[in-house]
Amino acid sequence: MDFGTMMGMLLSGYRISMIIFAVTLVGSIPLGMLVALGRLSKFKPLSLLMQLFISVLRGTPLMLQMFAVSFMPYYVFGLKTGADFPMIAVLISFVINYAAYFAEIYRSGIQSIPRGQYEAAEVLGYSSRQTFQRIVLPQVVKRVLPAMGNEVVTLVKDTSLAFSLGVLEMFTQARAIVTSQRTMAAFAVAALIYWVTCLIIEYIMRRIEKKLDYYHD
Repeated sequence: MDFGTMMGMLLSGYRISMIIFAVTLVGSIPLGMLVALGRLSKFKPLSLLMQLFISVLRGTPLMLQMFAVSFMPYYVFGLKTGADFPMIAVLISFVINYAAYFAEIYRSGIQSIPRGQYEAAEVLGYSSRQTFQRIVLPQVVKRVLPAMGNEVVTLVKDTSLAFSLGVLEMFTQARAIVTSQRTMAAFAVAALIYWVTCLIIEYIMRRIEKKLDYYHD
């Protein structure tokens, strides 16, 4: 196999990896905030339910969750799934898994805001929603960015787990090339692509952190 053909296969897989990456971020970031707010709710049943959600999703392997989502329609509901369902199962699993991790990051950020700031906002006449949107949330974003950045970088690498459901992301393509061609070149190129992608994300996260430097503790 020539280098151009190999790169074509790897880039095709990389496109799938980036789709998983993008959909996971778009879905898990807002979902994680909702879970965090539910976790902090004074309504005890909701808070306990969110605690259970976080505990289960963080305490079980992502790969197991992917298999559970993939097989559940048939074994639980007796429904047959199409050829595209493995990709859908991967996306659902990644979104809910990362939402649980993001929820805990958000929770720690929200709870790190001094109580005095809530009291000051109340004295100034802010409603609870205004206090959260205008005072708490901007500070939380700044405080959680480093931890969020770590999770985002991890997500890039975790996309390789999609191979377990037969999704042709980049690692799956690289493994197929290595198996058929008996050369480690595809693994080396895939590793380089993963690394460069992570470097780009780290650069973007640093730029965002720098823009938020005007928030001081």
